[in-house]
Amino acid sequence: MTSVASSGAARSIRVVTLYPEVMDVYADRGNLLAVQARCRVLGVGVEVIAVGMGDALPSEADLVLIGGGQDREQRRIAPDLAAKGSALRAWADSYTAMLAVCGGFQLFGNFYRTGAGEELPGVGLFDVTTVAPAPGMPRCIGDMLAQSDLAGVGELVGFENHGGRTYLGPRALAFAWVRHGFGNNGDDGTEGAVYREAIGTYLHGSVLPKNPALLDRLILAALRHRYGAEASIEATRDEYAERAHRAAADVARKRGRANS
Repeated sequence: MTSVASSGAARSIRVVTLYPEVMDVYADRGNLLAVQARCRVLGVGVEVIAVGMGDALPSEADLVLIGGGQDREQRRIAPDLAAKGSALRAWADSYTAMLAVCGGFQLFGNFYRTGAGEELPGVGLFDVTTVAPAPGMPRCIGDMLAQSDLAGVGELVGFENHGGRTYLGPRALAFAWVRHGFGNNGDDGTEGAVYREAIGTYLHGSVLPKNPALLDRLILAALRHRYGAEASIEATRDEYAERAHRAAADVARKRGRANS
């Protein structure tokens, strides 16, 4: 476990990154960089704790990040992550902010059944299950545009590339609804899942630099976890992030699979 101390800002948050050296396809580490950059603008200090294989979780966290990986990486971390399940579920119950992307999202569900029929244990934080498609079925790949019902989030953009199909259980809520792309399974129009302040998604890109509203929501949730419900952030615009969002949305509308 490695730690980077926070700055001397008046307020700070603790960010825990899970298996950053393993779960980092499609530049998911950019999500941490986006949090750090945005917090500098907001005057919020950031303490980063990287938790790897065999490391214990710290006593608490305000924001948890985990990226994606292929079957090989998921198989490697699944038992270790599942052993941390009770602590992670307790954090989610206490409104710790979380962002789990692609393979991380799959393993934050109940289980992931690989193409070989192996069932990788999940954390059980989201009531979702993921199964590999039948041989010959295409991957879900391309630019995605989705719409979230979460307050303040709205339109989402990103890139997806996954073989597994994820299905929501009866206790699960979708994070967003697909307009262009595949989302969870390419059939039911759902994208990701949400539980309190924990979000699972298939959006790479990385997702946070291109979705400033989502970034601010996660930072605000982290601050409220630490300082209480009255915590707030200044509503300042990020012109570059907004421009990146608009450009990615245009690409998704032109190239992404239209969701009928």
